[in-house]
Amino acid sequence: MKISMLSPSSEKIALFRNLFSGRSDVYPRRYETRDGRSGYNPVCANEWMRGSCGKPKTKCQVCPSRQLAQVTDGVISWHLSGYDDNGKPCVIGVYPMLLNETCTFLAVDFDRKDWRHDVTAFVESCRFRHVPVAVERSRSGNGAHAWFFFTEPVPALMARRLGFFLLTETTERRPELGFSSYDRLFPSQDTLPKGGFGNLIALPLQGEPRKNGNSIFVDDDFEPYADQWEFLSNLERIPPDFLSMLVEEGRRGNRITGVRLVNMDEDAQSPWLLPTSRVSKILPLHGPLPESLDVVLAG
Repeated sequence: MKISMLSPSSEKIALFRNLFSGRSDVYPRRYETRDGRSGYNPVCANEWMRGSCGKPKTKCQVCPSRQLAQVTDGVISWHLSGYDDNGKPCVIGVYPMLLNETCTFLAVDFDRKDWRHDVTAFVESCRFRHVPVAVERSRSGNGAHAWFFFTEPVPALMARRLGFFLLTETTERRPELGFSSYDRLFPSQDTLPKGGFGNLIALPLQGEPRKNGNSIFVDDDFEPYADQWEFLSNLERIPPDFLSMLVEEGRRGNRITGVRLVNMDEDAQSPWLLPTSRVSKILPLHGPLPESLDVVLAG
């Protein structure tokens, strides 16, 4: 079924939920404090309720009254309009990784001043490999997300390998760019962190930023598509066999590079201070050691 801006709201919401499908049993909502801080928190049905909520003394992760709110059509409608039923601003995100450590989409985050050049080169690599990609200008307007959608849930590990393969291809094809605007992949882990949900990504088409031409999908000239819903309705999705073929090709050519994130507690404030045993597993080395090593110091 083809959807357009003239389609009923119910059809638009159904398409949106189908494309940007992640955890449905929990969702994060953006908050802003009076002193200018902002972030996202998982929504709890009992938050700040007298007699139930233990904040701020009790952390949400260990609160016995924590009742995570589920994603509903109403929640998506709030996000798309920009406001909830109480008139409060509403921006929600999604946790891409499902409980079985699969995902239905992959997103590549680009930020900083050179993002347009880097995204253009990245899209060229995608088209060279015949990988369908959709580019969304971020909420701030100073970055972009490149989205890939799968015909069915695939292992997060495989999805991320596809992202690293395309990033490696781009840096090799256009080494002059430096690719400094690349930030991360979503999902940001191969497996679920212990006791956590994994990293979240803000959903597109949020009401308020959309008025300024942000949080929307754009063409090769970074101009918004006239009908966002028609564009999303016509998006191609990647089947698992094509994904496997690309990842295998990248593996054979040693063209899947990237730093694997450590699965540690999400509330760890200073992971660099953790003991080595918490950060990585030390494996024995076999065979002769090299005479020298090339080491790169990075962030």
